[in-house]
Amino acid sequence: MPFSSVAALRAAIGTTIGTSDWTEITQQRINQFAEATDDRQWIHTDPERAATGPFGTTIAHGFLTLSLLPSLTGSLVALPGAAMGVNYGLNKVRFPAPVPVGSCVRAVVNLHAVDDVDGGIRLTCKVTIEREGGGKPVCVAETVSRIYF
Repeated sequence: MPFSSVAALRAAIGTTIGTSDWTEITQQRINQFAEATDDRQWIHTDPERAATGPFGTTIAHGFLTLSLLPSLTGSLVALPGAAMGVNYGLNKVRFPAPVPVGSCVRAVVNLHAVDDVDGGIRLTCKVTIEREGGGKPVCVAETVSRIYF
């Protein structure tokens, strides 16, 4: 959601400020993440073995799900005059449910705080990543980012 000003963003504290589009988690994406991180555990990369495992199919890495935060949430906060936004960190992350291959996920962003920092603002948000048709979130993270002007 584009905001007209920092004041308008501050007025949204305590609310859901946006929901991303759905993104499909393919086996190709999982395999590419496994290669990039050297995490080739069979529950992620071996569909045949995973079919007889606890989830009945391969699942995305928790950190793959977490790594989607910038792409899922990046367009939800736009401010005029912003030069750049950067990830500043995470206060808490949980993975309450798996993401089976072929699932679609999206992020719901709740704004918790907007604080002034030198040259910009710091945003603290609760981001919940949902799986289409899933009963529990697949990732819940308290994110901290900065927007510089």
